[in-house]
Amino acid sequence: MLEAQLLALGIDGKWLEPLLKTFEKYEINTPRRQAAFIGQCGHESASFKVLRENLNYSAKGLMATWPSRFSNIEHAMEFERKPERIANKVYGGRADLGNTEDGDGWKFSGKGLIQLTGRNNYKTCGDALGVDLIANPELLIEPEYAALSAGWFWNKRGLNALADNEDWNTITKRINGGTHGLQDRIDRTHKAMDILGA
Repeated sequence: MLEAQLLALGIDGKWLEPLLKTFEKYEINTPRRQAAFIGQCGHESASFKVLRENLNYSAKGLMATWPSRFSNIEHAMEFERKPERIANKVYGGRADLGNTEDGDGWKFSGKGLIQLTGRNNYKTCGDALGVDLIANPELLIEPEYAALSAGWFWNKRGLNALADNEDWNTITKRINGGTHGLQDRIDRTHKAMDILGA
């Protein structure tokens, strides 16, 4: 992959080295695999520009996104447009994420090209990358670790094999938990396939 190809995809050249490093480490080593990775990450990060989860919700947005946590408008209004409070409400105290300490919800909210979330994921990913993401969660908004953490997640979910089979639907489900934004992900992947010669 060349910088000119990245630029043709609307991705800043600063991502070239982090992506090449990630591709090598996680065997994202065919144009089809690379295109799938770029397409999914492009959707997740608004074209490699947003590396932190947007938690700036309106009260109505909170009720629509987390109806079990914000069941009435009065309660939701207390949290409206307060990202740190929202993160601690929706992610805090969640044993499934390993968020057991006060403030963990915010500290370990989604970061990176594929929004890594939760103390457990930060710990496991950091161990795999040889960095302390528990003490330094902000590393995930730097291009190198934003890309490497996405590669780690990609590898952990077995997404290379799905990319080989062009199973965009299952890739999306493994990243997103559903098929949110499926057509945009497919469109981005196909564009990357054209530019990378897949």
